[in-house]
Amino acid sequence: MELEERVVALERRIAALESAAEAAAESGAESAAEAAAGRVAERAADRGSHAAGRPAPEVTDSPLWALESLKAQLAAGPGDRGEDGAVVFTGTVRLPTDERYEWQFGAFTGQLFEEEWADAAESFAALGHPVRLRLLREILGGRRTAAELAELQETGTTGQIYHHLRQLTGAGWLKTVGRGRYEVPGARVVPLLVVLTAARP
Repeated sequence: MELEERVVALERRIAALESAAEAAAESGAESAAEAAAGRVAERAADRGSHAAGRPAPEVTDSPLWALESLKAQLAAGPGDRGEDGAVVFTGTVRLPTDERYEWQFGAFTGQLFEEEWADAAESFAALGHPVRLRLLREILGGRRTAAELAELQETGTTGQIYHHLRQLTGAGWLKTVGRGRYEVPGARVVPLLVVLTAARP
């Protein structure tokens, strides 16, 4: 492996570690309710764990095994915050660049209805353009600079690409790393894939 390739690989590893540290910091800032809901999936995933003296449900042949596990964890949990239910999304991902991400998040249904949904509009709007979605896919696939992205067909001029990159960066779907390189923050990789999965017809 040539020196430049080794440096690029090292930069990716450092970026992945920084992303993991950011995700850990964000997790520390979660409210107690969010943390409790996040632990729902965490406990279910840990086959050796116990909730209220009972083993956590394991993956079964049922097509709704994740839902059944969530319901069991809510029923076994303390308090009544979970009586209206909860939403949990999680993923374990290996990108084409061989970077790996494991992530989960959860929130109680009542909490979601207390929040202002309009606050999410900017984040959704940034994803609402086919070129931006293409750029995100290419960046996750390993193209990290505007010059590399400009080589792609049907992505527009360099100026247009920079405009799209600014939109994605402003909404938190991208961040800049040294020497004009872009990447999806580690804490946003699984959520991006979840949004894309949810949007499929």
